[in-house]
Amino acid sequence: MNRRIPLAVTAFLLLIASLCFTLFRASTDSTADTMASAEDATFVGSETCAGCHQGVYHSWRDSQHARAMQHARAETVLGDFNGVDFKAPGIAATFLRRDNDFMIRTAGPEGPEREFKVLYTFGVSPLQQYLLDVGRGRLQAFSVAWDSRPVNQGGQRWFSLDTPDGDGAAGPAHWLRPDQNWNAMCADCHVTNFQKNYLPEQERFESRFSELGVGCESCHGPASMHIRWARGDKTLAHSGLQRVLDAPRQSDWRRAAGESAAHKVSKGQGNDGQEVCAQCHSLRHPVREGMQDGGAFLDHYRPELIHPPLYHADGQQRAEVFITGSFEQSRMAMAGVSCVDCHDPHTQQTYAPDNTLCTRCHAEAQFDRPDHHFHPPGAEGAQCVNCHMPETTYMKVDPRRDHRIAVPRPDLSVTLGVPNACNGCHDDKSPAWAARQLREQHPDGRWRTQHHGMIFSAADAGDPSAQPDLRRLSTSRTHSPMVQASAAARLDPLDRENRPILARLLRSDDPLLRQGALESAAGLPAEERTEVLAPLLKDQYRSLRSSAARLLAGAPNAPPALSSALEDYEKELRLNSDRAEYLNRKALLEMALRRDNPARHWLLAIERDPSSPQSYLNLASYWSSRERESKGEAVLLDGLSHAPTSARLHEALGLSLVRQRRNEEALDAFQKAHRLQPGNPRYSYVLAVALFDSEPEQALSLIDDAIRKHPFDHDLLWAAASFNARAGRRQEALIHAQEILSHYPEDQRVRRLLDLLQ
Repeated sequence: MNRRIPLAVTAFLLLIASLCFTLFRASTDSTADTMASAEDATFVGSETCAGCHQGVYHSWRDSQHARAMQHARAETVLGDFNGVDFKAPGIAATFLRRDNDFMIRTAGPEGPEREFKVLYTFGVSPLQQYLLDVGRGRLQAFSVAWDSRPVNQGGQRWFSLDTPDGDGAAGPAHWLRPDQNWNAMCADCHVTNFQKNYLPEQERFESRFSELGVGCESCHGPASMHIRWARGDKTLAHSGLQRVLDAPRQSDWRRAAGESAAHKVSKGQGNDGQEVCAQCHSLRHPVREGMQDGGAFLDHYRPELIHPPLYHADGQQRAEVFITGSFEQSRMAMAGVSCVDCHDPHTQQTYAPDNTLCTRCHAEAQFDRPDHHFHPPGAEGAQCVNCHMPETTYMKVDPRRDHRIAVPRPDLSVTLGVPNACNGCHDDKSPAWAARQLREQHPDGRWRTQHHGMIFSAADAGDPSAQPDLRRLSTSRTHSPMVQASAAARLDPLDRENRPILARLLRSDDPLLRQGALESAAGLPAEERTEVLAPLLKDQYRSLRSSAARLLAGAPNAPPALSSALEDYEKELRLNSDRAEYLNRKALLEMALRRDNPARHWLLAIERDPSSPQSYLNLASYWSSRERESKGEAVLLDGLSHAPTSARLHEALGLSLVRQRRNEEALDAFQKAHRLQPGNPRYSYVLAVALFDSEPEQALSLIDDAIRKHPFDHDLLWAAASFNARAGRRQEALIHAQEILSHYPEDQRVRRLLDLLQ
């Protein structure tokens, strides 16, 4: 690993000591030409900052940011490497010392056991992982971690990060799998000034960074021009910094007499600084490197909206979403609160303990009292965060609070099955009990209102009646842009009433709303996308231009702006060309643009990640479209040899066999898919279609059972109507046909069936 060495500091600090300065406030919305040039600025290392900023430097030095990644040495390694053996499903390891080196003996990429030297520690608390070099510049995070908590909390032990159903060595949590690759998945948030430098022709990384850990310049940008400013060059705007961050002040907020909560009275850091935190504390896809040099978040990343399985229907964190997506749903974010209003950016600690932090802005006399939280003062249930920021544990030992900072809604646990803060503590009670308690204590509380989670849940279940609510929600200024955008993404683009809403959202001043509308527009027929999405090809943010280009590639009558936006998209694909999912996208782009041999990218994707079904599915579909069905079948069989529990591969194999008129073999494949995922409506439908001619009663029973679980699924309802009609069950067929029309009134196929039945 190449590492840039910080400037020698001793003589240098003597020159600038007289020019030390304190934190300052400045606006961040000046034009780019008044800023120091990003091309001129270079990274100099956090130690260089210490001479003038001793206080914040020493606060930062002991933080988890500073220790996010360190050289493996006696003073940094926390785990027990004294010959300890460890075994778990799919993994076995021995942790050893060799003089000053820390070693892990385990099976490597080639199979046989060997010893790997630990190059770096990864994290500090509540767990620490270790990075191993497997060749070609590739560092992998070992999936057996050290629990660094105290013994009385269950710590000081080795444990596997894989789950019992994680498929062991074939699962995504195994240390040799792509999801555990440091270069692509971890590095840009654990070192400063990271450049991945993947060389696809050589299938190797030449990754570089300027400093281990999250250094000063990770947030403030390269500091060389700032040093010039400190040495006397006052012609440099904004003190020579690419990104100016305001120091938070309590005086930014004011609560007048009679107000229950403070309101912001000065711009302060606002959402400009929020993007700095979001570059790591959000679930997002990289579009372009170099945000630490300065620039907008959406020029470098594409954030995830509120979708399953990342979030519960009500927006609670489910997967590891890294806080920002949760916080952006909150009323706090809408009011202008940012991370640094609660957290010291240099220590990451909150400014005050317990409820004192909250009552800096929220009236203590109104909220920190038993008639609000109905728990004894000082009890766990009386702590604001335990009700409004419940915890979810990740990586088995790492509890993280939900930053929606939302009102508890146990009623949604009853209706939607989502977790709630009340039963997180009162686990001996039911959600209905918790909902009743809340109704009694707060009869006029927010539980009386329709929550957007109800609308999202209905939409995700395929209920067409959710569409009017989605239209209202996507344009509601009383909800956060994160919620609005997630509603927009669920709008059915084929619903004519949604078209003007989508057109308006695609022109919104808020880029998150444009992203949500763009996600919905992906469902339009290819020939209709151009007119709708053409304006986004010139969007000010690269992530949106790139997404629009992906959806318009190969479209007829494409506007001239597509060419430039496609360059953005292809650069995104090159940046991520070590990942199988991006190689799949590259192949699809090659097909859309009618370039030669897109199959080579799918073959490369399979080589990169042989356990991922999508590459086999796409390649098999490609061969089928070229009437080479036997070749597609061979691809699917190869995929099943690597991912035998993939229902999608079994179903695709069955469809391939049907096209080859090998129906008995196809039925066996469909049955396997259904056994693997019996709750999936698609597999129930396909199996029922395959069974109907030979086993009509079994097929109808299968369809009826699936409809009970998925009452709005169009394919299931159509199968029920048409199968009953064919079986001579006129009344049953009429009932199902009328049910389809109640949800899908423009379905002409069902109208024709009704004409025959009536």
